[in-house]
Amino acid sequence: MLFTDRPLRLGTRGSPLALAQARMTAQALIAAHGWSADAIEIVTVQTSGDRIQDRALADIGGKALWTKELDRALVAGETDLSVHSMKDVETVRHDIFHIAAMLPRADPRDKLIGAASFDALPPNPIVGTSSPRRGAQVKRLRPDATITLFRGNVATRLAKLAAGEVHATLLAAAGLDRLDQGDVGTIIPVDTMLPAPSQGAVGIEILAGNAPVIDAVAAINHRDTFDAVMMERAVLRGLGGTCHSPIAALALVDGDDVTIRAEIISPDGQETVSESLRLARGDLDAGEALGRALLDRASPALRALFEA
Repeated sequence: MLFTDRPLRLGTRGSPLALAQARMTAQALIAAHGWSADAIEIVTVQTSGDRIQDRALADIGGKALWTKELDRALVAGETDLSVHSMKDVETVRHDIFHIAAMLPRADPRDKLIGAASFDALPPNPIVGTSSPRRGAQVKRLRPDATITLFRGNVATRLAKLAAGEVHATLLAAAGLDRLDQGDVGTIIPVDTMLPAPSQGAVGIEILAGNAPVIDAVAAINHRDTFDAVMMERAVLRGLGGTCHSPIAALALVDGDDVTIRAEIISPDGQETVSESLRLARGDLDAGEALGRALLDRASPALRALFEA
């Protein structure tokens, strides 16, 4: 047991999916170290992103809305580590924080909910999503679609769909699987819809100087997932994107190499700049260069989405 006088405190958001991922992390640590169940305490922290559901993230502070309260708890000593959906973690983090480990990645693909395929949607369909990436990709596939803001946890979005607010919505396959709802929706192949960077990955973040927790968490790090996600995040750094920027990327590890596919898309779906490269594992500078190369090939209008 890491601490003899108290449990290891694991900070998490309070959504059903976040809690499921926190429990996965706790169980992995318990199994890796042979700890008893009471060696870990899950501490629920309400985030601004959970409280504010009627506006797009980009309009109210971006991805920091998912992390800042967890960061505060970590800095204040109220928690020892934070569990994040990695696609919700800002690309550039303060150097007092350290992404120490990732669990094995789940299915990174998206699912279409409400129709068997994009072709099966009616004319002029209404599709609910809060993701600029998904919205742009839907418009590329169905230019007649109207994209409407759809926020909330998985249950909230499914309820809105069931109430007839939209014809379809999109959710991450990983989240549905972790909520035991893997039978919901239809998988979208990555050749049709490349996923968001880091989609399907759960990360553990700690304070950079906390050596005992760093050592404990290292035991559950899935290296292939870690290296793939870090490459995807390197592409994001090269792009300098914001929550307004439609970005997709997926890295696959193969021995000492990583194959990375990335694309940026105009909001109307009419322009896509894409690239696929095989890079040396851990060559994050090359990942950043890939992001910059995509911008160099983009039109001025698309490039403007990535300017601060």
